[in-house]
Amino acid sequence: MTDEELIEKAKNGDDLAENELFERYKDIVVKISRGYFIVGGDLEDLIQEGMLGLYKAVKNFNTQKDTSFKTFAILCIKHQIQTAIKQSLANKNKPLSQAVSIQSFSDNDTLDILPIELVLETTPAERIINKEDFERLKKTIISNLSKLELQVLRLYLQGYSYKEISSQLGITQKSIDNSLSRIKTKLREKLK
Repeated sequence: MTDEELIEKAKNGDDLAENELFERYKDIVVKISRGYFIVGGDLEDLIQEGMLGLYKAVKNFNTQKDTSFKTFAILCIKHQIQTAIKQSLANKNKPLSQAVSIQSFSDNDTLDILPIELVLETTPAERIINKEDFERLKKTIISNLSKLELQVLRLYLQGYSYKEISSQLGITQKSIDNSLSRIKTKLREKLK
């Protein structure tokens, strides 16, 4: 069956047709997901977001249009993943009056913008302790990551995709993926 035939069946409540579409496109979802990184999450989180995008594509695809389902699905998958990343970086639920954002991470501007916010408690003593912890975190990150890792982290946390980071830094997407894996491992060990 073609994708379009399966979509028609899925829209009419055929779960088997819907599952067949999910199986056909799961590899595409995984491939697209590997090009992104979400703060506080992992590849599985991105794959879940991608599958949600695929689900939306199945539900919203118009078979009367000239666009192929594959093109539409890829667009929906990428959009869902990018939206999830933006939401994870936005921290919309944190009041700005209780947050400190990092503007300059080091004297040599290795990380000129890092969109991490530290929520401050209400008492002055708690604010001082949080600021000290925050400064220690910055020093730990700077002292344990290479210059390339710092550049990759900065761009990644700004919401750039692997492809965009690759273009800006002149390295392969696989190198970016490896750098982010090393960053996670190093920081996980140091922050225990």
